[in-house]
Amino acid sequence: MVLATSYFASFLMLAAAKPMAPRTMVVHESRAAPAKGFVQSAAAPAERALTLRIALKQNNIAGLQTELYKVSDPASEFYGQYLTLEEVAEFIKPTDETLAVVSSWLSENNIGAKPITPAGDMLEIKIPVSQANNLLSAEFSVFTHVETGKTSIRTLQYSLPASLTEHVEFFHPTTIFTPPLGSMPKFVASSPAKRATPGSDDVPASCASTITPACLQAFYGIPTAPATQTSNTLGVAGFIDEWANKADLTAFLTRFRTDINSSTAFALETLDGGSNPQTRSEAGIEANLDTQYTIGIATGVPVTFISAGETGPDGLDGFLDMITFLINDTNRPSVLTTSYSFQDETDLPVSVASNLCNTYLQLSALGTSLLFSSGDGGVSGGQSAGCTNFVAPFPAGCPFITSVGSTGGITEVGSSFSSGGFSNYFPTPDYQTGDVAAYVAALGTTYTGKYNGSGRGFPDVSAQGENFEIAWDNEFGTVDGTSCSTPTFASIVALLNDELVAAGKPVLGFLNPFLYSPGGRAALNDVTSGTNPGCGTNGFSASAGWDPITGLGTPNYAALRIAVGL
Repeated sequence: MVLATSYFASFLMLAAAKPMAPRTMVVHESRAAPAKGFVQSAAAPAERALTLRIALKQNNIAGLQTELYKVSDPASEFYGQYLTLEEVAEFIKPTDETLAVVSSWLSENNIGAKPITPAGDMLEIKIPVSQANNLLSAEFSVFTHVETGKTSIRTLQYSLPASLTEHVEFFHPTTIFTPPLGSMPKFVASSPAKRATPGSDDVPASCASTITPACLQAFYGIPTAPATQTSNTLGVAGFIDEWANKADLTAFLTRFRTDINSSTAFALETLDGGSNPQTRSEAGIEANLDTQYTIGIATGVPVTFISAGETGPDGLDGFLDMITFLINDTNRPSVLTTSYSFQDETDLPVSVASNLCNTYLQLSALGTSLLFSSGDGGVSGGQSAGCTNFVAPFPAGCPFITSVGSTGGITEVGSSFSSGGFSNYFPTPDYQTGDVAAYVAALGTTYTGKYNGSGRGFPDVSAQGENFEIAWDNEFGTVDGTSCSTPTFASIVALLNDELVAAGKPVLGFLNPFLYSPGGRAALNDVTSGTNPGCGTNGFSASAGWDPITGLGTPNYAALRIAVGL
């Protein structure tokens, strides 16, 4: 950060000494209308202060991708040799020319900027609406999301000087209209579940109707012995004022994990004004689910709840700020589980989605396993009606994360709500080219035109996701969703990491090259039944091998231990 900051400051000083002639402006990004669900309310007040981000051209993102695959491929001699923050920054930092051109333009407009990423590839400025309109030849207005009443200041078009277009990826937030994050799980109060026997070879019959930690231990052979390595941590992402309650966690552990201390708790980190109040009635269903099942399954692994507030200026509910925060964190978790998503990747401009995906690339290259829920809308992305083509949520289609779908039943079947399909933004990555091609070939002309057969396929894996029993606001009840499956799979990865660290080996890091390798896929339970309907269709069908509803399948802990060399 110091290097990038000093570079930028020096260029700013040089630029200030050279008055510039008027610049020719060209449209950089535009859209014909706001996104569905938004209406233009009024012109933005001229004096309103805006915080804008400037994403600068990254100098060698392809090189960083190459390095990520080298350190993530079990067949590579570099496997597990994760990059340092400084090494990642070398691939990301803008060129001297880019810094000089951008700083000159900002200086002639009397605008101060600060780098907010370690590599200095994203700058932040604060200017009033009136200056933003002049600077970007834009018309910033107030837009309202009709369903929630939430307002934001955006523009349908903005321009940049022609000399900057090859150096600036985008200004943000400008033309982005992001609806609320995907719907949270619904809580259904229930009578106490029958206790399954932890570690039993056969799955108890009670697990057909209610899932508890003991059920998951029985399904997947998850060990109950406590982890021993304090350096191996599991992060749980929290957004949109979803807060995790420790009293509910104690009640959950008291009922379902009598073999561990019921006072076991999670650590807390916050950003963007985030918090985690402990008034029991303020607890979030999602946050409770995620913390109860990570602590309840990843026995002894230190868990940190990372709460992003709603004061951040990233225009993405804290999604970008959280990853930047973790890249800068020397105690970043070995695994991060995120149960939230944007229901339609096209809600984000491709420039913003690509930049955020590249931020996941950076964190993955540092050795963190990133797991995201695939979403709960089948092939419709959560749209209950009106869709004609299949919808891909975000970030499920980013190739640098592991997307997790859902199954249900003692004989596992793909859950009907489990989102899966193909990205319209990101092409099929090398590690799954054969799988996607085989599935698309098997489809033939079915759904022709409704999906992008050359896109990145998701999910990558799956796990149980139906009827999970949790404690919430002095009650016990059940929830469904890929947000149940994701912390489950993440907990298994965290336990494997604990054993790897104890054996003097590196943590698993970016999972996908391993999962799609012969050894990885052989350590997963292939799920061959189930569909994920939507958009007036039956959706995709589970099949032998990879499919866009259950991915490669569900975990087998004993087989995974062997596959990772334990």
